[in-house]
Amino acid sequence: MLSTFRSDVEIIRERDPAARGILEIFLCYPGFQSIVMHRLTHKLTHKLWLLKLPLIPRLLSHINRLFTGIEIHPGAKIGKKVFIDHGMGVVIGETAEIGNNCLLYQGVTLGGTGKSHGKRHPTLMENVVVGAGAKVLGSIIIGSNTRIGAGSVVVRNVEENSTVVGIPGRVVHQSGVKVNPLAHSALPDAEANVIKNLMDRIDQLENQILKLQKTLQCLVNSESIDISKVGDAQNLKDKEIIEFLGEN
Repeated sequence: MLSTFRSDVEIIRERDPAARGILEIFLCYPGFQSIVMHRLTHKLTHKLWLLKLPLIPRLLSHINRLFTGIEIHPGAKIGKKVFIDHGMGVVIGETAEIGNNCLLYQGVTLGGTGKSHGKRHPTLMENVVVGAGAKVLGSIIIGSNTRIGAGSVVVRNVEENSTVVGIPGRVVHQSGVKVNPLAHSALPDAEANVIKNLMDRIDQLENQILKLQKTLQCLVNSESIDISKVGDAQNLKDKEIIEFLGEN
């Protein structure tokens, strides 16, 4: 147990440059405090939960939430070196499982879907990063080394070494590229990429229409056909489009 606490402190010092000392972590990090309280009471509360005596486990979980702002169900399983950064509003459901070296930011929900008993919450494998406000719902598996962007809603299984963004969550593979778990700016903008591709396609189609119109006009007027002078159908360098797509 002591080695587990030590590893929890180590991962905070590794991933949070604001952490300047062990005492500061113990006193000022609600994510660390909530996990410590969960670990200390997990064995007892889990046994009581299996004996169908849920009141005491839920009461301890409620005290944990009042103290830290983080709700961890007594039945949840949490691995080593798990860091809940900031932590306010994090909800971890009864059958949720979190692997080693995972990082969760504020507002994250590992929630269930439906009212069925049994496994109904997600499983995070090792080294998963879940951004602020993201929701991972249902009995799904998030593969190792996966990053879930802030505000995403994930309702399907995700393969390892993936990046997930959007609502609903869409997977963007980054094969062979090791991404820093703190590099939030490295997340792709799936919506902007799709819109840009659509705008490019529209531009091509409108150019084709202009060329056809120019050709027909030349044929009607018995003029020589020269479509090289046909300009662009639309200008993708408009200020509004540039700002929306985030281009320079």
